[in-house]
Amino acid sequence: MTGQRRVVARVLSDASDHPDVEELYRRAAALDSHISIATVYRTVRLFEEQGILERRDFGGGRARYEPSEHGHHYHLIDVETGKVIEFQDAEHERLMQTIAGRLGFDLVSLRLELFGRRQDPPGPPRERRRGAAKPGVNQAGGEEAPP
Repeated sequence: MTGQRRVVARVLSDASDHPDVEELYRRAAALDSHISIATVYRTVRLFEEQGILERRDFGGGRARYEPSEHGHHYHLIDVETGKVIEFQDAEHERLMQTIAGRLGFDLVSLRLELFGRRQDPPGPPRERRRGAAKPGVNQAGGEEAPP
Protein backbone atom coordinates (compact mmCIF):
# COMPACT_ATOMS: atom_id res chain seq x y z
CA MET A 1 0.00 0.00 0.00
CA THR A 2 1.35 3.41 -0.91
CA GLY A 3 2.06 6.01 1.74
CA GLN A 4 -0.82 8.19 0.61
CA ARG A 5 -3.26 5.26 0.77
CA ARG A 6 -2.00 4.60 4.28
CA VAL A 7 -2.85 8.21 5.15
CA VAL A 8 -6.42 7.75 3.82
CA ALA A 9 -6.69 4.44 5.72
CA ARG A 10 -5.52 6.16 8.90
CA VAL A 11 -8.05 8.99 8.47
CA LEU A 12 -10.83 6.44 8.00
CA SER A 13 -9.67 4.40 10.98
CA ASP A 14 -9.58 7.50 13.19
CA ALA A 15 -12.98 8.80 12.03
CA SER A 16 -15.76 8.67 14.61
CA ASP A 17 -18.25 10.03 12.07
CA HIS A 18 -19.21 9.14 8.49
CA PRO A 19 -17.12 11.47 6.31
CA ASP A 20 -17.68 12.09 2.61
CA VAL A 21 -14.75 12.08 0.16
CA GLU A 22 -14.19 15.83 0.45
CA GLU A 23 -13.98 15.61 4.23
CA LEU A 24 -11.63 12.62 3.94
CA TYR A 25 -9.47 14.70 1.59
CA ARG A 26 -9.44 17.66 4.00
CA ARG A 27 -8.33 15.42 6.88
CA ALA A 28 -5.79 13.53 4.76
CA ALA A 29 -4.31 16.77 3.37
CA ALA A 30 -3.79 17.98 6.93
CA LEU A 31 -1.52 14.93 7.42
CA ASP A 32 0.09 14.94 3.96
CA SER A 33 -0.04 18.18 1.99
CA HIS A 34 0.98 16.37 -1.23
CA ILE A 35 -2.11 14.14 -1.34
CA SER A 36 -4.60 14.95 -4.11
CA ILE A 37 -8.36 14.62 -4.07
CA ALA A 38 -8.04 12.23 -7.04
CA THR A 39 -5.89 9.94 -4.86
CA VAL A 40 -8.54 10.02 -2.14
CA TYR A 41 -11.30 9.18 -4.65
CA ARG A 42 -9.27 6.30 -6.12
CA THR A 43 -8.40 4.99 -2.66
CA VAL A 44 -12.00 5.14 -1.48
CA ARG A 45 -13.14 3.30 -4.61
CA LEU A 46 -10.44 0.64 -4.11
CA PHE A 47 -11.30 0.18 -0.43
CA GLU A 48 -14.97 -0.10 -1.32
CA GLU A 49 -14.25 -2.72 -4.03
CA GLN A 50 -12.08 -4.67 -1.54
CA GLY A 51 -14.89 -4.66 1.05
CA ILE A 52 -12.83 -2.58 3.48
CA LEU A 53 -15.14 0.41 3.29
CA GLU A 54 -18.92 0.75 3.05
CA ARG A 55 -20.66 3.51 1.15
CA ARG A 56 -23.69 5.08 2.85
CA ASP A 57 -26.30 7.43 1.44
CA PHE A 58 -27.76 9.52 4.23
CA GLY A 59 -29.27 12.11 1.88
CA GLY A 60 -27.78 15.47 1.08
CA GLY A 61 -26.39 14.34 -2.28
CA ARG A 62 -23.06 13.00 -0.99
CA ALA A 63 -22.00 9.46 -0.28
CA ARG A 64 -20.46 8.97 3.13
CA TYR A 65 -18.22 6.16 4.29
CA GLU A 66 -17.42 3.95 7.24
CA PRO A 67 -15.15 0.93 7.74
CA SER A 68 -16.86 -2.41 7.00
CA GLU A 69 -15.71 -4.00 10.26
CA HIS A 70 -17.42 -1.24 12.21
CA GLY A 71 -19.77 -3.80 13.80
CA HIS A 72 -23.46 -4.51 13.45
CA HIS A 73 -25.37 -1.26 13.91
CA TYR A 74 -28.01 1.01 12.40
CA HIS A 75 -28.24 4.71 11.66
CA LEU A 76 -30.65 7.47 12.64
CA ILE A 77 -30.11 10.59 10.54
CA ASP A 78 -31.30 14.00 11.77
CA VAL A 79 -32.81 15.50 8.59
CA GLU A 80 -32.26 19.04 9.82
CA THR A 81 -28.61 18.83 10.87
CA GLY A 82 -27.36 15.78 8.96
CA LYS A 83 -26.02 14.30 12.21
CA VAL A 84 -25.81 10.49 12.11
CA ILE A 85 -26.50 8.58 15.31
CA GLU A 86 -25.45 4.93 15.44
CA PHE A 87 -27.43 2.45 17.49
CA GLN A 88 -27.99 -1.27 18.01
CA ASP A 89 -31.33 -2.99 18.52
CA ALA A 90 -31.55 -6.74 19.14
CA GLU A 91 -35.37 -6.61 19.05
CA HIS A 92 -35.29 -5.18 15.51
CA GLU A 93 -32.84 -7.88 14.40
CA ARG A 94 -35.09 -10.64 15.77
CA LEU A 95 -38.09 -9.13 13.98
CA MET A 96 -36.22 -8.97 10.65
CA GLN A 97 -35.09 -12.61 11.06
CA THR A 98 -38.68 -13.62 11.80
CA ILE A 99 -39.98 -11.79 8.72
CA ALA A 100 -37.29 -13.30 6.48
CA GLY A 101 -38.07 -16.79 7.85
CA ARG A 102 -41.79 -16.31 7.34
CA LEU A 103 -41.08 -15.45 3.70
CA GLY A 104 -38.83 -18.52 3.30
CA PHE A 105 -35.41 -16.84 3.60
CA ASP A 106 -32.41 -17.04 5.89
CA LEU A 107 -31.37 -13.48 6.69
CA VAL A 108 -27.76 -12.90 5.65
CA SER A 109 -27.57 -9.13 5.97
CA LEU A 110 -29.72 -6.15 6.83
CA ARG A 111 -29.43 -2.40 6.77
CA LEU A 112 -31.58 0.14 8.56
CA GLU A 113 -31.39 3.87 8.12
CA LEU A 114 -33.97 5.97 9.91
CA PHE A 115 -34.50 9.62 8.99
CA GLY A 116 -36.07 11.85 11.63
CA ARG A 117 -36.51 15.25 13.12
CA ARG A 118 -35.75 15.84 16.80
CA GLN A 119 -38.92 16.13 18.86
CA ASP A 120 -39.58 19.37 20.69
CA PRO A 121 -39.53 18.91 24.46
CA PRO A 122 -42.87 19.13 26.27
CA GLY A 123 -43.85 22.61 27.41
CA PRO A 124 -44.46 25.92 25.70
CA PRO A 125 -44.01 25.77 21.92
CA ARG A 126 -40.66 26.91 20.59
CA GLU A 127 -40.07 28.86 17.42
CA ARG A 128 -39.70 26.60 14.44
CA ARG A 129 -36.24 25.76 13.23
CA ARG A 130 -34.59 27.52 10.31
CA GLY A 131 -36.38 30.79 10.93
CA ALA A 132 -39.82 29.62 9.86
CA ALA A 133 -42.62 31.82 11.17
CA LYS A 134 -45.07 30.38 13.67
CA PRO A 135 -48.74 30.62 12.76
CA GLY A 136 -50.23 33.81 14.17
CA VAL A 137 -46.84 35.51 14.59
CA ASN A 138 -45.28 37.77 11.97
CA GLN A 139 -41.55 37.64 11.15
CA ALA A 140 -40.86 40.62 13.44
CA GLY A 141 -42.29 38.62 16.35
CA GLY A 142 -45.54 40.56 16.77
CA GLU A 143 -48.99 39.05 16.75
CA GLU A 144 -50.81 38.94 13.41
CA ALA A 145 -54.32 40.27 13.16
CA PRO A 146 -56.94 37.48 13.06
CA PRO A 147 -58.37 36.85 9.55
